[in-house]
Amino acid sequence: MSGRGRRRSRPIGHSCYYAGPARVERMALALSAELVATVAVVVAVAGAVNGVAGFGFAVVGTTVLASTLDPAAAVAFMIVPMFAVNVALVGELTREELRTCGARFAPLLVAALVGTLAGMALLDRLPAAPLRVLLGVVSLGFVATAQRAVALPSLPTSADRERAEGPLVMGVVGVVSGVLFGATNVGVQLVAFVRSFDLSHGVFVGVVALVFVGINGLRVGAAGALGLYPDAAFALASAAAAVPAVAGVAVGTRLRDRVSERLRRGLVLGLLTVIGLRLILGGAGVA
Repeated sequence: MSGRGRRRSRPIGHSCYYAGPARVERMALALSAELVATVAVVVAVAGAVNGVAGFGFAVVGTTVLASTLDPAAAVAFMIVPMFAVNVALVGELTREELRTCGARFAPLLVAALVGTLAGMALLDRLPAAPLRVLLGVVSLGFVATAQRAVALPSLPTSADRERAEGPLVMGVVGVVSGVLFGATNVGVQLVAFVRSFDLSHGVFVGVVALVFVGINGLRVGAAGALGLYPDAAFALASAAAAVPAVAGVAVGTRLRDRVSERLRRGLVLGLLTVIGLRLILGGAGVA
């Protein structure tokens, strides 16, 4: 326990109001068999969704957990599993692609790292209800952009792409996206920005994973330094959750060719819509 004074730990699933900065107090894990099984299923399903649909591990896993657990705990808990999943996906890149793409997108990564630290610092200070609403809004925003109901910025010409590769544009996009990612685990802005470049699907997946490997690698250490891991049990449970997460990705990848793109997108986006609405209503005290 930090030097802020003695605090009484409470189960992670309790919805209580806490005054002051002692946010980690409500994130302590009561490691029951039921909780362990629930978390394992959630991250495995989120991994399978990512394997089938090609996206969605962070947003599905975080929002599902945040609908029943403290939202700050859900964000912090998913950091290690996200890191493990992205390490696995970096394998989409060859050694040469890893070198060239790493250099090409280095300004974006550095800026995103700075923004992510700022977002994680906010995570320890945001009250639970507003954070729950924010996660719900981000979830619905992800659905809207994925369905193209809301257009994301695009880079239609080579001149636009050349300007976007400048350090200024990459820096702004990286910082803003990093703040939101650090506080919510949702990085759709970074994904959309990388997608705007002329990359093959395999290289696109690898580059996105490479960026998030760097970000989440930093977040693993920063979460401990910022006190987002309230105790050793929480940190160990988060690390253990990486196993079903990676297994879920492997299963989803095998199932990808057996499920039509329309069906898998519909299922994922429908799930996120329901979760997003539940988070917003719960944060507003309606449900």
